[in-house]
Amino acid sequence: MVDPKRARYLTGAEGAPPVPPPGGYHGARRTAAAAPAPIVGTVTETTEKQSANAIGWIALVAAILFALVLLGALLAGGTDLLYGVTMLTLQLVVLGVVVAALCTSRGRVLGASALVIVLLLNVATVGAASALQTSASGSYGGEKTAEQKHEEAYPGVKDRSADEILLQPSLEEVREQSDAMLAEIRRRLSDRFGYTWSEIGQEDLRPERNGYGGESMLVQYTSVPWATNEPIQDYDRKLEVMGVIEEVVTQYDMYGLYWFNDPSSSLDDTILQKFYGSSDPRTQHTWEWYSDNYPDPLRFYAVIHDLSNDPADELRAEREAESAGSGEPLEGLQIYFLAPELLSDADRAEFQERMQEYPGF
Repeated sequence: MVDPKRARYLTGAEGAPPVPPPGGYHGARRTAAAAPAPIVGTVTETTEKQSANAIGWIALVAAILFALVLLGALLAGGTDLLYGVTMLTLQLVVLGVVVAALCTSRGRVLGASALVIVLLLNVATVGAASALQTSASGSYGGEKTAEQKHEEAYPGVKDRSADEILLQPSLEEVREQSDAMLAEIRRRLSDRFGYTWSEIGQEDLRPERNGYGGESMLVQYTSVPWATNEPIQDYDRKLEVMGVIEEVVTQYDMYGLYWFNDPSSSLDDTILQKFYGSSDPRTQHTWEWYSDNYPDPLRFYAVIHDLSNDPADELRAEREAESAGSGEPLEGLQIYFLAPELLSDADRAEFQERMQEYPGF
């Protein structure tokens, strides 16, 4: 049962006390809110912006200067310079300074700015841009000038006049003469000693360099090489064979044969030992004789391999390797001609026309 005296506190307020009457209760006093007491033991700090140290400024300036150098090389088209050792070294030095700045509290802000510059403008990024630029424009540092390209296309050979080249025997004339001499040498040696012959290669024509970085219109000619199928091992027989060959080449207005392997050739004994197996022709495993028709370009070589004078088999291994590639006999006589800087009759007119573009060369 609800107490009638307390019922008024419940009416319309669901159990809460009623609000005070207008003007408040008689005798009540208003208490002013007290200010919060300060917390004992706390310290109010003021943060002041600290100035950057020297390493920070050095990192920023170094990054800016290095970026300007890279941009300058880019504008100048110096792709090779960008990827050079010097530029890569500078990149590492700048990066090291930036890292040092980042490791200090007072230089960290400027170091971060320098790092951004380095990441945007470095050897890799600027170098790639330079490579694209030079590729599109063709302005490579190693590109030849028009004058260099003109020299490179020189049809003749440096230090040889056009008249000298045109007056010498042509490729066709040299080929005809060498073929005739080789045929005559084979015929006489076959008639006298019964030798049989094999072609051990093909004619070879190689373009001659012009002395200005390009190829001329001239060629080096090497005739078809021939070899006897029979070995030649007797010392006196070797001399007889070389005597027959000398008769032929001198009849075609070439000089007498010169012995490369003979001590009279002025070669040192150690050289003779290295190339011919001995300084004494009687015990040498290789003979090499030579003739030419200077000032004309024809040169003749006659070589005899004799494995009976190769007790250590030093020559045999070499000869077996060569024979495996060409099919040539291991021993016996080999003969061939060589002539450098020849002009073909078919190229004569073009050579004269092109040489007119090179006055004074």
